[in-house]
Amino acid sequence: MSVVAQETRGKTAPLAWLLVLGIVLAALNLRTAVTSVGPLLDQVAAGLGMTSVGTGLLTTLPVLAFATVGAITPAMAKRIGEHRLLLVALVTLGAGLLARSLVDSAPVFLIASAVALSGGAVGNVLIPALIKRHFPARTGLMTTVYTTSLAAGTMLAAAATVPIERAAGGDWHIALGVWAALAAVAALPWLALLRSEPERVSGQGDTSPRKLLRSKLAWMVALYFGSQSMIAYIMFGWLAKILTDGGYTTGQAGLILGVFTALSIPISMLIPVVAGRFRDQRPVVSGLVAAYAIGFLGLWLAPSSTAVVWVVFVAIGMGSFPLALMMLALRTRTPEATAALSAFGQSAGYLIAGAGPLVVGVLYQATGGWALPYALMLAVIVVQLVTGLYAGRDRYLEDERMAA
Repeated sequence: MSVVAQETRGKTAPLAWLLVLGIVLAALNLRTAVTSVGPLLDQVAAGLGMTSVGTGLLTTLPVLAFATVGAITPAMAKRIGEHRLLLVALVTLGAGLLARSLVDSAPVFLIASAVALSGGAVGNVLIPALIKRHFPARTGLMTTVYTTSLAAGTMLAAAATVPIERAAGGDWHIALGVWAALAAVAALPWLALLRSEPERVSGQGDTSPRKLLRSKLAWMVALYFGSQSMIAYIMFGWLAKILTDGGYTTGQAGLILGVFTALSIPISMLIPVVAGRFRDQRPVVSGLVAAYAIGFLGLWLAPSSTAVVWVVFVAIGMGSFPLALMMLALRTRTPEATAALSAFGQSAGYLIAGAGPLVVGVLYQATGGWALPYALMLAVIVVQLVTGLYAGRDRYLEDERMAA
């Protein structure tokens, strides 16, 4: 019986709130390994003597970890249990963060970063499944809680790491090590939740990767997830350059990028609540794609002085990220299927998305302008529209496979 079903009978409200706290704290940590190192990348590279190859590998590690470790997460969850695995993931995340803050070796720093990111990758896949298991009647609300916490943690690590480094006298080791403490705090609720480990139920249908490879719905969800992630990676990687090429100073570009990032929090709060009110999410998919189209066309064709307006439209379009996460639960009937679809969709999606910033860089270098990169981004949102209209319909993964 789900926690929500029990909660309605007044028996396990404390357990339900402990689960909410656990999900919030875990989500706050899932991106700290990524966004804490970015603002200090030059200092870290100089301090470790890291080559350009090393820094390139460091920026690629998140995609590799999210794709590879995420893919095997459902199998690990079946073996040791979801609550236990998330606790292990948070401990692994914290250990990796702590280890990389203590070393002065570039190879060891990269290995420790990979360890930390592996913990985050497990959390990426597990939390949608935990929401499906424990809060099946409140998927929209709990996805809002999850994605808002994820956005807040992402922004916190990006914004606070440099001030922490300055307060520590310019010591980047301390600035990066602080985030290990947050992971330790996040592990505490899951220690308490070990006694409420869900029973592992067999016979829930075949959700193996091989079967998902033959599922049209699984591929549509994966492509939708990948297309929205690609746009996100491109914007976070290149928006500042787009703005400075348009005549903005680096300070102004940084401020606009900060506003763009901050908008993800209210958008993450709004989109799942709206989408969760309907069984069919296609109108939301279309609205977000329209916002993207307006934003990109405005950045491309309108006077650069109006860029802030178009950046806001792109930020609204970024609501496709919480919607994609929500679809993982909405398109499945069981937590086991949610975990399988989450692993497949996110693994394939992140591999697809990882190529985006590189392709934009190649196109920009080859042409010296932004016409082809903008054309690429518009093509990506067409893919997002087509796949989202299929994945957004009221249907279930298990039914599709049974009918096949």
